[in-house]
Amino acid sequence: MRKRKICVVTGTRAEYGLLYWLMKEINVDNALVLQVVVTGMHLSEEFGNTYQQIEKDGFTIDKKVDISLTSDTELAISKSMGLGVIGFADVFNKLQPDLIVVLGDRFEIFSAVSVALIAKIPVAHLHGGEVTEGVIDESIRHSITKMSHLHFAATDEYRNRIIQLGEQPDKVFHVGGLGIDNINKLKLLSKADFENTINFELGEKNILITFHPVTLEKSTSGMQFQALLDSISELKNTKIIFTKANADTDGRVINTMIDDYVAKHDNTIAFTSMGQLNYLSALQFIDAVVGNSSSGLIEAPSFKIGTIDIGDRQKGRIKTDSVISCLPKKRNIDSAFNKMYSEEFQNTLDQVENAYGKGGASKEIVNIIKSINLHNIIKKPFHDI
Repeated sequence: MRKRKICVVTGTRAEYGLLYWLMKEINVDNALVLQVVVTGMHLSEEFGNTYQQIEKDGFTIDKKVDISLTSDTELAISKSMGLGVIGFADVFNKLQPDLIVVLGDRFEIFSAVSVALIAKIPVAHLHGGEVTEGVIDESIRHSITKMSHLHFAATDEYRNRIIQLGEQPDKVFHVGGLGIDNINKLKLLSKADFENTINFELGEKNILITFHPVTLEKSTSGMQFQALLDSISELKNTKIIFTKANADTDGRVINTMIDDYVAKHDNTIAFTSMGQLNYLSALQFIDAVVGNSSSGLIEAPSFKIGTIDIGDRQKGRIKTDSVISCLPKKRNIDSAFNKMYSEEFQNTLDQVENAYGKGGASKEIVNIIKSINLHNIIKKPFHDI
């Protein structure tokens, strides 16, 4: 029996971190052949050339699609999407995959799936059905859902939303969050090894900040991030780890502000890309994830730590009781820190159950994609509720 060629497309460090164990499972399965296509920030020196980490992890990169991320304006990103369509058309024509696997909601993934639709290649979409009202990713995610044929959702609520979009229930699977597999399977670093690896000594209090632009708002990145910087400047005896923003509209504004702040404060350090091992290892030793990253909602609760979720970027996503949401204004962020460090809130963290599951998504996805009948899966009837 011919092995199925499964083409995984990845464009960012965070997305690859979520896909890592799924790629490993595909790679060792006797019924499947893994194809890896990298694009987006992976191929940008500014964002760390993270394709090198994929190779270091033992994966063979079959093709690269350079979309020239030289600017973060609306015009530049639109042009990058066009370059993506051209590049993926050539790549998929050469690789001839049986199934394309994508995760999430970014513009480079939209380009890849658009090409797959025209090329009549089935698509498996991970982490669909989620809501992020403040960012363009919201519309892109649901568009990808409508161009995909298999769906792997992180919660039952997200599965139901995919079905609400007209997808066939027997093609929509609740498997949990992929990030939980990393927590369960990676051998995380000890505190001493972590400090040595990042060349930074932790303190009495420690927070990790990841803040991205709210892309459906006009030029709010600098103002919102300044409110956060003003708030953390008043924290006492606190060490701060920054991870930089993605290649979203106005992301460079945030990254410049991080560089300026770190240069003036010796209790801070910043990373373009920490990598999954360092990032998850950090969650063992910090008090909270602060900003607006999905990791604060999906991975952080498994470590029984707090999350301060600022603004509208993650508005609409399922949040556990360990997540404190606040407006992107200094007084609201100050209040969130006060609540997070309060004895009452800290006492609730041990009881937190992660809404995104306890792991096992990667293996479950592989079992489905190698056994499901792909014949005529391209022709999708609309499921009316």
